[in-house]
Amino acid sequence: MSAPTITPVFVRLKLSLLRNGLRQSTGRRAAYIASAVAALLFAALQLIGLIALRGNEHAESVVVLLVGVLALGWAVMPLFFPSGDETLDPTRLVILPLRPRPLVRALLAASLVGIGPLFTLCLLTGSVIAVAHGGAAYAVGVVAIPLALLVCVALARAVAAANIRLLTSRKGRDLAVLSGLVIAVGAQVVNFGAQRLGSSGLGQLDPAAEVLRWVPPASAVGAVDAASEGAYGAAVLQLALTAGALAALLGVWSRHLTRLMTAPDGSTLQAVTASAVRERKPTGLARLLPAGRTGTVMERSLRYVWRDPKTKAAWVTSLAIGLIVPVFNALQGTGSIYFACFAAGMLGILMYNQFGQDTSAFWMVAMTISSRRDAYVELRARALALLVITLPYATLVTVLTTALLGDWPRLPEVLGLSFALLGAMLATGAWSSARFPYSIPQEGYKNVAPGQSSLAFLSIFGGMVAASLLCAPVIAVTVWLNVTPNGDHWTWILLPAGAAYGALVTWLGLRLAAPRTAERLPEILTAVSKG
Repeated sequence: MSAPTITPVFVRLKLSLLRNGLRQSTGRRAAYIASAVAALLFAALQLIGLIALRGNEHAESVVVLLVGVLALGWAVMPLFFPSGDETLDPTRLVILPLRPRPLVRALLAASLVGIGPLFTLCLLTGSVIAVAHGGAAYAVGVVAIPLALLVCVALARAVAAANIRLLTSRKGRDLAVLSGLVIAVGAQVVNFGAQRLGSSGLGQLDPAAEVLRWVPPASAVGAVDAASEGAYGAAVLQLALTAGALAALLGVWSRHLTRLMTAPDGSTLQAVTASAVRERKPTGLARLLPAGRTGTVMERSLRYVWRDPKTKAAWVTSLAIGLIVPVFNALQGTGSIYFACFAAGMLGILMYNQFGQDTSAFWMVAMTISSRRDAYVELRARALALLVITLPYATLVTVLTTALLGDWPRLPEVLGLSFALLGAMLATGAWSSARFPYSIPQEGYKNVAPGQSSLAFLSIFGGMVAASLLCAPVIAVTVWLNVTPNGDHWTWILLPAGAAYGALVTWLGLRLAAPRTAERLPEILTAVSKG
């Protein structure tokens, strides 16, 4: 008597996980339903668009590249969203007496349950309809669609199994913060590519499609197009390539499952060595920091940037968007050199809610502040730590934008505006950190604790408006010099003037925020400890 199959059990398990996850809270249920509706509507629009592409001479190039990009998305999804699917972690099943082959079949079937596979199925169906002509092509398409879908799912599973030790560690969680950067850069690349295609036509996709049509799973759609043209030998070969890729991925996945289910996990063991207990001495860049409280606070702030996931996510997002907006607009020929100030603005926002990143550990900082002078040094050191990164980065973005636009005469005034804006945001950020602190939850993707959204709004948007008003004198001088006859000969003075103005505003802001910080230490600790 043969053993019962475990595949139906895993499919029911996946459905139970989805159902129980939606029962946890009304907000999660609403978010899931909204995302499902948005994904299905987008898939329906894509399906209609692909069907409308039928008969176009470049339809095959479009659908082949689309399937290739879709497969790439499946490959990177586990790296950036490891907690999006509980069944991606096979180590949860270690205590169960399961063999790799039945486990692979069961997990593969369970992977076909969800919004992602349904979205992929719609796009693959539309791609086949766009290039299929004749009964033979549709027959090939019936095989190509499930084959390509299984390749995408198996690719995601193989990548997750190969990297599960990393993804379940702290470094893996830190890797997830790059998802915002990938999405931001990807959106700009897609926008840039769409504009290029709109001006140059779809014909420029043909060379890349000729290569990609032989790469699984895009080769499955290429087989449908080959069958439409009567090249049945090429169609069979391309289907064979896709099937071979599926078999190879399942083999790799099975080997990694065997290793995960049998090998011990020593990732949580730490060897105690003499160096671990040796007195720590400043090393690397830490040796360049000032002595005393200033250097200690700067080092702590910079370590937050490198180690704390939420702080790292905020920095990565600000650095990426601060570069993407001016540079991509310059590449598209629609930008202005003044867009370079966007980098200083995005980085200046990081000064807001300085104490929120400390969470409940702020009590240790509060214990060291006994006077307004201590509060001033604390805030000054945090501003200096931010300037270590933001000042050269804002300068780099400004110079790069100027080089792309070729508007070198305006470089001094834009740098001056950037420095003034950065100084104004440091000043308002220090004051709002003391006046409107809020907690940043350590778990999940929310950056504001429940009930503190209004504080975050007042802190960030109110501070941005105040910073803009503080920059009004420098903006007014810039406009005056640009509209005055021969005034452009004196715009260079805006560089030292803007830098000096930014430094002065920062100093005043820190001086005004220090007394408020020293007086409100208990209130700040209460506010940042709610997450």
